[in-house]
Amino acid sequence: MIGHLLAGSRAVRRTLALGAAAALSTGLAVAGVPRADAAADTLGSAAARTGRYFGTAIDASKLDDPVYTTIAGREFDMVTPENGMTIDATEPRQGQFVFTNADRIVDWAAQNGKRVRGHTLLWHSQQPQWLVNLSGGALRQAMLDHVDGVMTHYKGKIYAWDVVNEAFADGTGARRNSNFQRTGDDWIEAAFRAARAADPAAKLCYNDYNIEDWTSAKTQAVYAMVKDFTSRGVPIDCVGFQAHFGSGSPYPDLRTTLRNFAALGVDVQITELDIPSAPAATYAAVVGDCLAVPRCAGVTVWGVRDPDSWRSGDTPLLFDGDGGKKPAYTAVLDALNAAVPSPSPTPGAGCTATLSAGAKWPDRYTLGVTVTGSDDWIVTMTVPRPARIIATWNVRTRWNPATNVLTARPNGHGGSWGVTIKHHGNRTWPTVSCRTA
Repeated sequence: MIGHLLAGSRAVRRTLALGAAAALSTGLAVAGVPRADAAADTLGSAAARTGRYFGTAIDASKLDDPVYTTIAGREFDMVTPENGMTIDATEPRQGQFVFTNADRIVDWAAQNGKRVRGHTLLWHSQQPQWLVNLSGGALRQAMLDHVDGVMTHYKGKIYAWDVVNEAFADGTGARRNSNFQRTGDDWIEAAFRAARAADPAAKLCYNDYNIEDWTSAKTQAVYAMVKDFTSRGVPIDCVGFQAHFGSGSPYPDLRTTLRNFAALGVDVQITELDIPSAPAATYAAVVGDCLAVPRCAGVTVWGVRDPDSWRSGDTPLLFDGDGGKKPAYTAVLDALNAAVPSPSPTPGAGCTATLSAGAKWPDRYTLGVTVTGSDDWIVTMTVPRPARIIATWNVRTRWNPATNVLTARPNGHGGSWGVTIKHHGNRTWPTVSCRTA
């Protein structure tokens, strides 16, 4: 939200899976499967070849712009509501939730076969006045009620949530002196525990800026918190690195930072990437650093075209004002296409299951599933009713119609497999979780 090294600024912020179909119940065949080594021609499909996503921030007010939606629909397979899910947008009055703009983005994503990152549940900024006026136990309860209210509304529809955003101060290892912090040092832990209870299937992330440089005090403080949480079983699944890089700062050793956080057993994600003047080499370096870390789940750029950016004067994105592809776009696409189609597993690092869009028909659609991090895994896929899985391929499965849950294990085809889902009007993607067997 806040630019890297720009403290004080306010951020207003296909691949069809491979293989022949093995019928789960109906014997539906899947045809038209592309070659695994064919270069992809969009960011989302190129990232999916590596088991990752490539996303963008979406503003609901721009979904009537056909150039905007054409680019977003074609290029990205993950979307993040830029400001539609902040506290002031979703709970403008205590206990009265408003999801108009957020629902519009989530619905657009579902209709276009994309997943959604929820952003953000708790943040010191963009708070409604009623929340600012609270303190102590009343504020703590309102905070937890907000987490529960928003996550319950979107249960089963969100891939990952930025549960807490920007809780550490710039330049130090101290917590930010926010109203939430003043309710007690355990407020972040309490938020994550409430989030897990509200939607056990969603990935839960801590998100911040200026934590890309491993040597910084702020990075070390966040690392210490995540290490503490994972050691005590506090439910945290991922860390988001905003990557709002500044124009006059050297590029940090992001790869080391990503690797060190991933070694704690959490996913890492680049969540709000933008770089002034969009230098192609730096964009490619960010993507390369993500590709080098098996637990880097994906990259999100913070906006579609330069004029859509919260820092539009810096022209920091991959598309210009006319929707044209900039040199940085080509550098990113080339970096993704040059990567090994599926990342090498990391022994002992757990596993991650990632969904990617496949073919679509009026009554059904296909999803590719890529499992990374282990060769011996169990994936649990929960399908939102009344949709149901009607076929799978390249995997051993067990379908429980009572719970609408598919359990999948490898059958010799590695970690790439797929499903066909008959949606019955509910096009929301299923949620997936992975554990080592």
